[in-house]
Amino acid sequence: MKLKTLVLVLAVICSLPILSQQIERKEIGNLVLENIPEISQSVKDKIFQYQSTRSASFSDWLHNNEGILITTRFGETSQIHKVKMSGSSREQITFFTEPVGGALMCPDVERNLFLFTKDNGGNEFYQIYSFALNSGEYKMLTDGKSSNGGVRWSNKGNKFSFFSTKRNGKDWDIYIAEIDNPNKAEMVLSEGGAWSAVDWSPDDRKLLVRKNISANESYYYVLDLLSKKLNQINPTEDKIAYGGAVFSKDGKGLFYTSDQNSEFKQLRYYDLEKNEEKILTPNLKWDVESIELSAQGDKLAFTVNEDGLSKLFILNTKDYSYKQIDKIPLGLVFGLEFNDDGNKLALTLNTPANPSDVFVLDLSDNSLQRWTFSEVGGLNTKNFITPELIHYETFDSTDGKPRMIPAFVYKPKGNGPFPVIIDIHGGPEGQSRPSFDPIIQFYLNEMGIAVIEPNVRGSSGYGKTYLQLDNWYNRENSVKDIGKLLDWIEKQPEFDSKRVAVKGGSYGGYMVLASMTHFNERLRCAVDIVGISNFVTFLNNTQDYRRDLRRVEYGDERIPEMKEFLIKISPTTNANKITKPLFVVQGLNDPRVPYTEAEQIVKEVRNNGGEVWYLLAKDEGHGFRKKTNRDFYFWSEVMFFEKYLLKN
Repeated sequence: MKLKTLVLVLAVICSLPILSQQIERKEIGNLVLENIPEISQSVKDKIFQYQSTRSASFSDWLHNNEGILITTRFGETSQIHKVKMSGSSREQITFFTEPVGGALMCPDVERNLFLFTKDNGGNEFYQIYSFALNSGEYKMLTDGKSSNGGVRWSNKGNKFSFFSTKRNGKDWDIYIAEIDNPNKAEMVLSEGGAWSAVDWSPDDRKLLVRKNISANESYYYVLDLLSKKLNQINPTEDKIAYGGAVFSKDGKGLFYTSDQNSEFKQLRYYDLEKNEEKILTPNLKWDVESIELSAQGDKLAFTVNEDGLSKLFILNTKDYSYKQIDKIPLGLVFGLEFNDDGNKLALTLNTPANPSDVFVLDLSDNSLQRWTFSEVGGLNTKNFITPELIHYETFDSTDGKPRMIPAFVYKPKGNGPFPVIIDIHGGPEGQSRPSFDPIIQFYLNEMGIAVIEPNVRGSSGYGKTYLQLDNWYNRENSVKDIGKLLDWIEKQPEFDSKRVAVKGGSYGGYMVLASMTHFNERLRCAVDIVGISNFVTFLNNTQDYRRDLRRVEYGDERIPEMKEFLIKISPTTNANKITKPLFVVQGLNDPRVPYTEAEQIVKEVRNNGGEVWYLLAKDEGHGFRKKTNRDFYFWSEVMFFEKYLLKN
């Protein structure tokens, strides 16, 4: 063959997709790796301190002023610990290979036990367990097969309510079990759909129950446990999104949040005898989130999500007056719980510069005392960077003005231009909020990479209209918001618009893949974590108990026109447009976004000649909860960004 002809043949071959790549595959413990190079010791050393940080979250008060229960991690997974007083040691009391969720103390002081939940390998088929503090013995109280949750103790502490899918594997039915005989739990509600028990009436004769349709629609009912009769709270033809709710201590009314006739969830009181509602926070123009009533019923604590930051308030239930607690640092506040005396309020506080820790607010003088002191790997927290809240113009308008998209911008110290990671939250009804993330701080301080967390349309926290802007046929409008963020980055001299990556998990993973199909030439690389790659296969394969809830958001694939649209916009359909390096991360036991979503996008991109790293954990589900797995994932991600984002 002549040299000229050989050159032409080689040119044609090189221009064709690589249909059969040589994939390097290996297994390390429960991790399956494809095309991921060996982790260098230098990477492990650089990130070690950041991976050594811990956090602690409040679970419940112990009786008789004996301290609190918290969740924190000393070993591989988060477990329940006891803390006797402020600054005292964290005494671990549960020891499992799987993470433990929460701890609810029994109101009956004599029993001295708590309930907790635990699944297996991230499959989210949670089982309910009891743990006796006196003996250290525990036992499983549910069937070991179904999905269970929403645990609520009766006021006497002899019974607890929960939801379970054990009847048909799909619907969340409500059960009540006696703690002394949990194997004979009684199903008290089986209406179909997603139901949960929220609170017991003070006399334990009724349950406040909630039916959840979507992020935009839910309903509250009072269930009479003797007659099994359901009475709807605040019946109306309006679609309303309700938040938390609790019976008043006299049983005559309810405190709850809802967005009825409002963009935001407002705190309200509902009189059960008069069937009348009163708005208690008409002047707060943001979502009221957590609510917690004292045992005496005289005080109600609540938080407000103000542009992503938490504000804490205490309300006097006698005259409905309330005031903000000013001593709370700017950050996130959650896990509210009054002590038995009602004079102290426990809470978990997280700021961009400090991991979650437990604090106690003394209501006599509003002084805040720190109870846990989580380690930060020996790092100087003064070097941690707090984000700036910005708003950028997107492609459409509202009220005659350009629509503005909020985003939190973490910028490294020094002079740019800095490479950028756009980190997109999941949900899609989630919200990026300024919180502590050791890996973000590593990218900022050690790699000089800026991180931007946008809250594109469909995010919660900005009103119910904004929340619905990406539903059904508007799905790709949220992707357009990322395109406009890229435009904004180009105009900022401190950022390098030629070195931008996208990263996200769950729905954020879909957004990553969609961004790569729309803006491939403007991006360097992408990290897709447990992401949706095809809406139709996702809806077909997600767990039965989640399917209808997701159809409300994404669209019903059983409608031919909707199915056609979903296939059209799915990343697998447009995988040929992805030519930049992609890192896909997945848990084998994921019940929400099955691992097949990851494998099909990996296959499609590779068939088109694309470069793909793939990490699969056989003992994880929707995200990595075990430290060993998380560490390896972050090592791999750092090497991925070093190779594909930082290079010139």
